[in-house]
Parts: sequence; C-alpha cells; structure tokens
Amino acid sequence: MIAALSGRRLGAILLLLVPLAAAAAKDTAIPADISASSLGMLKRSVGFKTVLGEGQVPAYAAYLAGELKSHGFADEDIKVTQMGETATLTAVYHGSDPKLKPLLVASHMDVVVAKREDWERDPFTAVVENGFLFGRGSNDNKFGLVTSMNAIFWLKKEGYKPKRDIIIVLSGDEETAQTTTAALAQQLKGAELLLNSDAGGARLNDEGKPEVYAMQAAEKTYMDFEVTTTNPGGHSSRPGPTNAIYDLARAIDKVAAFRFPARLSELTKAYFKATGPLTPGPTGEAMLRYADNPDDKEAYDLLYSQAEYVGQLGTTCVATMLRGGHAPNALPQSATVNINCRVFPGESVESVQSTLVKAIDDPKAQVKLVSNPKPSDASPLRDDVMKALRKAIDLRAPGLPIVPSMSAGATDSLYFRNIGVPSYGVGGLFINNKDSFSHGLNERIPVASIDGAVIQWRSLIRDLSR
Repeated sequence: MIAALSGRRLGAILLLLVPLAAAAAKDTAIPADISASSLGMLKRSVGFKTVLGEGQVPAYAAYLAGELKSHGFADEDIKVTQMGETATLTAVYHGSDPKLKPLLVASHMDVVVAKREDWERDPFTAVVENGFLFGRGSNDNKFGLVTSMNAIFWLKKEGYKPKRDIIIVLSGDEETAQTTTAALAQQLKGAELLLNSDAGGARLNDEGKPEVYAMQAAEKTYMDFEVTTTNPGGHSSRPGPTNAIYDLARAIDKVAAFRFPARLSELTKAYFKATGPLTPGPTGEAMLRYADNPDDKEAYDLLYSQAEYVGQLGTTCVATMLRGGHAPNALPQSATVNINCRVFPGESVESVQSTLVKAIDDPKAQVKLVSNPKPSDASPLRDDVMKALRKAIDLRAPGLPIVPSMSAGATDSLYFRNIGVPSYGVGGLFINNKDSFSHGLNERIPVASIDGAVIQWRSLIRDLSR
C-alpha cells in the first residue's frame, strides 16, 4: 500500500501523523517532579493513621491543603471542614465559564483499621519492596487520591485553563458512617458529574499485562442488620436447655449456608459477556454461560466460589461482628451478630430483611436494620465520559477492553448518584487480582502503576473539563 503512494502523498500523510505522535508522546511524558511528588505523597499519606477513632483525618487534610497551596492553589480556594473527629476537604480549580456545572474529582481520606500485630510490616509506615508499596490505604483509597491530585498539579504546572470548575472532593469517613460524604453531596448537588478514584481499574494477568478495564457505573446498596437472641440467663453452673449464644450460633450457621437468588442486570450481563472471553479456563466459560442463563447452577456455583465474582451474582449477606454474654461465670442473657449485606439494585430493605428472617427460621431471633441504606440507580453511560475514558486508557494500554461494571462494595458515589449526579469509578490502578489486598493484610499497590494512573487522570480531567 505504502509503496504505491506517490512521494508527495506519503509525505503529506507523514506530516499529519507527526503532530498526533507528538501529542501522544506529550500526554505520556510525565514530568519528573510530578512522578516524584506522586510516590512521595503516597508514602507520606500512608503514614497518617486515618482510621476511625484516631482523629488523624484533619491532620491529613491539613497536609494535603499544604500540598495544594505549594502547587498553586490559593488559600481561599481550599476548604477544610472538621466534622467531629474527621473532616472534609474541597479545592476549586477555577474554570473560565461560570455558567458551566463543575466537574468533581472524588476520593476519601480515611482507611479501615489495621492491627500492627497482624501485619508483617507496620501498616502505617510505607515500605517499597519487590516492586510494591505496602501500607494500609496504599490501595484504598490513598493511591487514587494522590494520583488524581498529582494529575491536577500537572495541569496547573502546564497552565491549563479549564472551561468548567474542577473541584477536588475528599471525604473523611467513607469506610464507616459516610456522614462527610452525605454533607459533600448536598453541598455539591448541582455538579455536572463525578469521577471517583475509589472504583474502577484494570486487571493484570500473571505476566503483568492488562486484560480488561472495569469502569464502575453502579454499586450495590449497603445494609447492616443485627440478629439478636435473648435468654433469662443464670449461673453458669446450672446450664439449661437453651442458651442465647448457642441459639445465635445456629442462626449464624443458617446465614452462612444461605444464598440469595441469582440475579442478572444489563450491567452485570455486559460485564460477564465482555470479561468471559478474556478469562481463561472454566471461569471464563462460566461467565458466558451465566450471562446467557443465570439459572445455570454449575456456572453460578463456580463463580460463587471466587471472591472477585461473587458480588456480581446477587445480594450477599455475611456475619462481620459478634458480641455476647456479660460475665465469664454467667449464662448469656443476649448474643448479637452483625450481618452485613450488599444488596443487588432493585431489592428493598423489606425484602432482604424478610428473606433473612425466613433463612434463620427462629422466632427467638430478632432481625433489626441498623444502617441507613442509600439505594441509587446506575449512572448513564454518557458518550463524553466513555470517549474520554477510551482516550485515557489508550495512553496506557491501547485497545484495552473497557467494561462498565457494578461494584459489590459501596463508595462515595452512591450519595451523589442518589441525588442525581452521574458518577463513575475510573480509578487508575492496574493490578493482578491475587495482589489486591484492600481492607486486608499486607495491602499494597504496584509502584509501576503510579505514573500511569497520573497520566490517565490528567487526560480524563482535561477532556471532561473543556
């Protein structure tokens, strides 16, 4: 083909390609200071013990405010609001057209509890080892917070002038009560859309190659129920035929054995249809069969046995906390277990609660809702968002399949979706499933993913704020 072209035509084509190649090279050439800032900030961020009860979220917010100021944000554009022991942070990157609704870039500053005695390393001291950065929050969610913020620093450094305001939105108790999230959602409910760093990302295979990128467009509803059994109690030397702890243990066994019905939505069907061909062996085949027929028990059982897929199959409920008795030498007067449920879109509180009651099948066990569920519909797959994401992912992994997905866990997006702000999990972490220990021991991220995430975020934020 090229040989048949005249020298003049070939020259013209090459001249057209040069600016495109130069632009692509510029988009992936992360400045050395931004790269260093990203790694350094992530290490520092892990060191803030932003768990419930420690009161360190305001200190972390103050550190981040200092970073924002050092990268060109004015004092009046940064707002840290303390709420009890935690806090929120917002920072405005002003656009040129005040009539346009703002673009929100969201992350959370808090992390789940990590006990030093359980970890191989101090969970709140960042350690780089064998290509990974270890530490609580290194994945969830300080990686996303730091990389998205440094992408904005890069845009500032370049002198980029957005048309619409870009607002950095950081919550302080996403992992617990989400009161800060609710407050931020009300404050910013007129936004155009929200990009959430706490969801989305690419799956790497065992050779370290990206296989598929999942974009969060929906999530399950979070619900907590307490199951309580009671008994008059008495002296432990005189055990009777019933015991509150034994009764509760039987109820827990029934919950453990119970499965909610298989469910399939347009989003989860699309996810399994797209991911199945990319997943080797029986698991990939099961995805395709389940997408065609959720009543295929063999496919369902295989997927249910794998933690990364069980949340896509329907509502799940699991025991997470336990308490009972009041003295070592007394029969227990009560025993309680917390049952955490992640509920498939479209299922009500009442239906989940009644299903648990039937599964436990014990009139002595009381099932009580103890959380404040916030159901929300899926966000529309907007053309502008999908186009911008495609471009951003191509800078890192050209042609990598992008699959809209539903998160099994809850994120800050649920509050924004609930008030009508389209929200998308478009995080930049590329990781193998076997290396993902979010909320678990030895939480870590591949250091090699940091710069790529910053590149991805810069492209996304720039294209969606024009």
